Amino acid sequence: MAQWSGASAQFGLGDIEIGAKYRFLAPGDDEWLPQVAIFPLLDFPTGDANRDLGTGRAHAFLPIWLQKNIGKWSIFGGGGYWLNPGPGNVNYWFSGLAAQYQLTDALSLGGEIFYQTKSTDGGPGSPGYPLGSRNSAGFNLGGTYDFDKTRRLLFSFGRGLLNASTTNSFSYYLALQVSF
Repeated sequence: MAQWSGASAQFGLGDIEIGAKYRFLAPGDDEWLPQVAIFPLLDFPTGDANRDLGTGRAHAFLPIWLQKNIGKWSIFGGGGYWLNPGPGNVNYWFSGLAAQYQLTDALSLGGEIFYQTKSTDGGPGSPGYPLGSRNSAGFNLGGTYDFDKTRRLLFSFGRGLLNASTTNSFSYYLALQVSF
């Protein structure tokens, strides 16, 4: 589902994201070093851009992530650079830090803070304006529920803290992740 301020809600398939994680530093839990990985992502324009269910363009994210597990806690964060083609768009930086607690074998809950530079030069009349027209920062609370080893429910809600009135007064997210 997608809904921008002043527009009706849209339901349907959005852009599909595919990524691959490569952990190149994997110390044991007893060591003080964090795990370090790259996790490039590609977004494919499978959603209907005319209905705000996609962008109509392919995008790529090139991040580096660090993670440290301490008992039932997992602390992770990092950042990277988004390649963001399209009229009025600009490439941008994203970074974040999260903490997650494994409540049961299947359920984990946590929170995150994030910062993103602006993703568009567009002004009034450009796609999605004013979303992305300013730097933003915010927080989310959410979690995951594992149905089995390959299917996971992801959920989150939060709000913006920097330029919130033009970037993110309130957001929520619900997705099914399939791994193989």
